[in-house]
Amino acid sequence: MSDKPGNQTPDTPDVSETALREMKVDELRKEARDQNISGAAGMRKEELVKEVASARSGGGKADDPDSDAEDLGAGPEGGKIRHGDASSSSLKYSQEVTSTEDEPEREGRSLATTHHEVIRQWAEERGGVPATVEGTEHGDHLGVLRIDFGGDDSNLRRVSWEEWFKTFDGRSLNFIYQERRTDGTQSNFFRLENPEREDA
Repeated sequence: MSDKPGNQTPDTPDVSETALREMKVDELRKEARDQNISGAAGMRKEELVKEVASARSGGGKADDPDSDAEDLGAGPEGGKIRHGDASSSSLKYSQEVTSTEDEPEREGRSLATTHHEVIRQWAEERGGVPATVEGTEHGDHLGVLRIDFGGDDSNLRRVSWEEWFKTFDGRSLNFIYQERRTDGTQSNFFRLENPEREDA
């Protein structure tokens, strides 16, 4: 049923889902963010098509007063880093990244962001997936956040980006990372910092 041509979303007669499906995922995510659709960064293409179609027709999550989900695209204030009493010196000397278009000033530069799509893109380029350390949970809340690069660490449990970013923002963390080492090779270095506390 889902492979029928045309619009499958009820009450959206003027919206062409076929045209939306021809768009790239990045384009759909951008439109979803422009439409204030919550959770766009964590959606698959078909979910994005449905949400954008619904938003274009005047419905959707953007107008849902009961939705308490945050927009998982940009993060707070478009990726601006968080500052506090326990901010590290490495944060002070890091280049702030507020968009996926930002480039490091030089190889080996320490970078910092809270921008969800920047973090997600960085991880996925390295084969990384969001994870938490088993046994560190607090009730229903995720414990220590990590990115699983497919090593043999059996303590890591993979989670969704939505859960990961909800915890990341809930704890007011910064993502400090490196694109490339000083020799130009790709770097997997990252760490999470809570600027209000010594331990993230």
